[in-house]
Amino acid sequence: MTHTDYVYDLSDGDATMRNLLGGKGAGVAEMKRLGVPVPDAFTVTTTACVETMRRKGEWPESLWQEVLDGLHRLEERTGLKLGDAEKPLLLSVRSGAVQSMPGMMDTILNLGVSEETVPALAKAGGNERFAWDSYRRFIQMYGEVVEGIEPHVYEDALTKLKSDRGVEHDTDLTAEDLRELVATFKKLSDDALGGAWTNDPTEQLKKAINAVFKSWLNPRADVYRKANNISADLGTAVNVMQMVFGNRGDDSATGVCFTRNPSTGAKELYGEFLVNAQGEDVVAGIRTPRNLEEMKEVLPEAYDQLIDTMNRMEQHYKDMQDMEFTIEGGQLYLLQTRNGKRTAAAALKIANDMVAEGILTKEEALNRIEPAQLDHLLHPAIDPSHGQTPITKGLPASPGAAMGTVVFDADTAHEKGHAGEPVVLVRFETTPDDIHGVLVAQGVLTAHGGMTSHAAVVARGMGRPCVAGAHEIKIDPKAKQVTIAGQVFTEGDMITLDGSTGDVYAGELPLVPPQINEDFQHIVQWADEVRRLGVRANADNAEDAAKARELGAQGIGLCRTEHMFMASDRLPAVRRMILANDDAERTAALAEILPMQQSDFEGIFEAMAGLPVTVRLLDPPLHEFLPDLVEQSLKVQKLELTNGDAAELEKERALLAQVKGLHEQNPMLGTRGCRLGMLYPEIPEMQTRAIVRAALAVRERKGETAGVEIMIPLVAYAEELKRQRAVVEDTVADELERAGAELEFTVGTMIELPRAAITADQIAEHADFFSFGTNDLTQTGIGISRDDAESGFLGQYVADEVMPRNPFESVDRDGVGGLIKIGVEKGKGAKPKLKTGVCGEHGGDPDSIALFEELGLEYVSCSPYRVPIARFAAARAVLDGQQG
Repeated sequence: MTHTDYVYDLSDGDATMRNLLGGKGAGVAEMKRLGVPVPDAFTVTTTACVETMRRKGEWPESLWQEVLDGLHRLEERTGLKLGDAEKPLLLSVRSGAVQSMPGMMDTILNLGVSEETVPALAKAGGNERFAWDSYRRFIQMYGEVVEGIEPHVYEDALTKLKSDRGVEHDTDLTAEDLRELVATFKKLSDDALGGAWTNDPTEQLKKAINAVFKSWLNPRADVYRKANNISADLGTAVNVMQMVFGNRGDDSATGVCFTRNPSTGAKELYGEFLVNAQGEDVVAGIRTPRNLEEMKEVLPEAYDQLIDTMNRMEQHYKDMQDMEFTIEGGQLYLLQTRNGKRTAAAALKIANDMVAEGILTKEEALNRIEPAQLDHLLHPAIDPSHGQTPITKGLPASPGAAMGTVVFDADTAHEKGHAGEPVVLVRFETTPDDIHGVLVAQGVLTAHGGMTSHAAVVARGMGRPCVAGAHEIKIDPKAKQVTIAGQVFTEGDMITLDGSTGDVYAGELPLVPPQINEDFQHIVQWADEVRRLGVRANADNAEDAAKARELGAQGIGLCRTEHMFMASDRLPAVRRMILANDDAERTAALAEILPMQQSDFEGIFEAMAGLPVTVRLLDPPLHEFLPDLVEQSLKVQKLELTNGDAAELEKERALLAQVKGLHEQNPMLGTRGCRLGMLYPEIPEMQTRAIVRAALAVRERKGETAGVEIMIPLVAYAEELKRQRAVVEDTVADELERAGAELEFTVGTMIELPRAAITADQIAEHADFFSFGTNDLTQTGIGISRDDAESGFLGQYVADEVMPRNPFESVDRDGVGGLIKIGVEKGKGAKPKLKTGVCGEHGGDPDSIALFEELGLEYVSCSPYRVPIARFAAARAVLDGQQG
């Protein structure tokens, strides 16, 4: 072994050392171990980068000597020497993160080229132009990356020289032109640095390695890490590799290849190459690359070797490989191999095909797919070839693409949507009152709110694309117009939303349909064979219930009855119930609502016949069903100022008094949930009657009905659940006696308050099941308002790494997760057969599902369109647990 603490030669590494050598270093070391031709190299480890960061930029004491020792060994192996005028060694200095971060960090090529080494480089390659071009490229790259010189300093000089010579492309410049450009670049560098440009290649190497360390913390890398949940603590390795050149003549080439088609997943040759070119020429579009198949004609030996290597690497890594290669003087060198990025559709096809080919087991195939890829396939998407520029950007709150004419209120959306016109509902923020508009809109755009705001949660539940929190849009609802990037859109103008990226476009863009095919079905079926957690859906109507069942839901974990109350034909009766002066009036109003509720439940129970349905009794505060306090005050004031009709004024004043009476400073922690039921037991009684009658009616029609589970919300004290359970059980008994029937049912509660979790053993005595409402448990457990936090400090907290993730998107493991753990352990301790599940939106988040698997819950419940993702993520949680 020739490595020390911080530097490893290629022969010291292999694929298992990814965390230490980075993806690139481990990949090249593994290829060398397997006999694949690679340029010689050594790797400075991620540990060195982490330690340098810890020491605020100062290298560990032994690091530089270890680099020099590694360089000396490299020189001995190659027979070349850095800076030598006769046999110069040229190096590339590249980053190598543990997880692939393409283009996010810095690279320096051609290190070691100078006035002293250019003649030898030109002689070895038989090409003086190539040598001077390598030198000018090095000065530009080193100046920008290492010395921090502005790119325009070099670009302006290059542009001027091309103009002076009357040429269009860099490749049109002669060797003498490039020699002159090198002198210009060096002078510009001296001027920018206020001193002489160093020609000492050893000093350049040290500064280049340090620049790559620093690039780990640059803004674009930081954004990429956060977007992909990559820890900033990992650091990057630095790969110091002997340069090989594909631009040394017609027996040299450079290219990129994939072992399968990354767009479709088809098992076919996919790649491009250029003869007598550098790697950047392929990716920069300086020259038009050729199809990889053509290489068989011009470089047949290297082609055959490349094809053999591609097949070997795919079989070895059991995944599609993305490979970079260079051919120098007919000799093939592999510069990198990594698991290739692919479209969602390609990912599923590759996984299926590799199982069929015997390369992968089903379990291994599941590990090759990311849950987000399934999500992408469940929604129409904008055709990526559209070429349009977005006019603004918000939060990608609900995936998929939507296009329609702009409307500014739910009533208009409802009217136009039912008439068959595609509409996009544009609001400052949606409220529960907008449900009828959201239901028929193609998508939702809001100026306010976050990833789990009302608009986002409802849109996801309905499979509607949503872009939330687009703060730059200015809505004028009175004028029925919105201004976006200086462009005014009025009602009827067309816009397009991309809920997967948060982009908003003017006009209509082409869409591609959802990619739900046999590959997709196979993957989730394989997941079902592995997972332990049950997967249910949150659904509030028959349509959502049917869609959930179609997507594989094993029941409904949350049926929210308040959405049923919001419908326009029910709201008057609901308000009469709320504003009733005595029990008789309230009972009469509830009697009017009961058949409506029963009808809703019948549709849901029919769609879910044979499967369990958890119905949550009324949860929101009553004032949500009443007019807004400010609007009602203004209405009264207007009547007073205009001497309006006396009877109408008296009526509106009375309504205002009642609204004021019900108004609460913090309604989410006020009179809602079981507290409403305690004050007005007629409400849970009516809802229970509707549930029982619906279940019996469906059984009579279909021969079977859904499994009835009645959930009491917002319980904090065991006594609350005890009393509410008694109301439910007495009502069920009364209904069954009247019907002369029997019906199995269970009664449980939603654990969404810290006190409920901590006293779960007491509450469990009166519960058949617990369903953890993680949305409210997050709000009450952390002590933050979801909408206020997401539009306020929360984004900055995540950016500043005060907290690792938005806790409303992915459950807070230590805090909220700790409360769930306490609730499960205490609940099951008191009642071992207690069933436990989760019904918050976290039930569809893969990272949260991993925690729920660890905690031993029985099921998760999420919006219908996230059911396949939850099924898949539950399987991955099992597999990940087995691995480690």
